[in-house]
Amino acid sequence: MVLNGLGLTPKPPKKGLDMTSLPEPSAIKLGLVIDLDICVGCQACVVNCKEWNTSGYGAPLADADAYGAAPNGAWLNRVHAFEAGTGADAKVVHFPKSCLHCETAPCVTVCPTGASFKRAEDGIVLVNEDWCIGCGLCAWSCPYGAREMDPAEGVMKKCTLCVDRIYNDNLPEEDQVPACVRTCPTNARHFGDLGDPQSDVSRLVAERGGVDLMPEQDTKPVNKYLPPRPRRKADETPMSLLAMAEEATPAGFWKWVDKTLEKLG
Repeated sequence: MVLNGLGLTPKPPKKGLDMTSLPEPSAIKLGLVIDLDICVGCQACVVNCKEWNTSGYGAPLADADAYGAAPNGAWLNRVHAFEAGTGADAKVVHFPKSCLHCETAPCVTVCPTGASFKRAEDGIVLVNEDWCIGCGLCAWSCPYGAREMDPAEGVMKKCTLCVDRIYNDNLPEEDQVPACVRTCPTNARHFGDLGDPQSDVSRLVAERGGVDLMPEQDTKPVNKYLPPRPRRKADETPMSLLAMAEEATPAGFWKWVDKTLEKLG
């Protein structure tokens, strides 16, 4: 049996465990670190995720009436925008959302067929579409809304951390990362082993004070978010443009403009 067209075969549960049991926490915890300070909401990660997984998935991610009045379809990654703060502190925060590959993933334990499972070797949560019956229980149990029912196939879809890329030795080393990470133009997405405290992603989380999403849910998400940095306060008495012009000595282009205006005057 081939899982999701990824060339992966689901392993039978260990003796003493049923199909909906979680494995022991793995030493390797592959995941994403997302920097909310520099994400600009360009949607490049969303589009590249869709392109890669539509061409490599077991079944293409459906699109219905894509350019019509009521578009519908399955996406593994979405970016939302929120307004935060008031007055001078007001800002727009772009918030990417996909599966967080939780250590205590409720989507795994609630699945009645074992289609939703967590890999013991690297902690990635996947769905075996051959076993999925489309009941939607995993989507209901996910506190992050990170799973979507494919309207055409009738099975659950979710982020796979591009497991068919990260272990693919046929790809150049720089491409052996999730598609969303590879395509981000601002380098707001990072991929690595969050189980290794010395890894680049773990150090980044420690340096920037990375946080869990909704820690009160006790799902222990592997993915982390880097909060937006505080804005630098503007000078309370900014210099007027006229004062700046009077103090500045024209140079370069502005020197040429100054001379030209003098001639015209």
